[in-house]
Amino acid sequence: MPQLNPSPWFMILLFTWLIFSTVIPPKVLAHKYPNEPNVLNSKTLETTPWNWQWY
Repeated sequence: MPQLNPSPWFMILLFTWLIFSTVIPPKVLAHKYPNEPNVLNSKTLETTPWNWQWY
């Protein structure tokens, strides 16, 4: 039975993982996202504390 011979299947497994780990990640990471978030307003809001008497 050819399924029991690991020689060709092991090489296919090694080449597949070689492609997945070296060729594909740089291609995926090279994509640019078109909608980068922009800072619209960088001023800080002035907050005032509450002067409530709780007792």
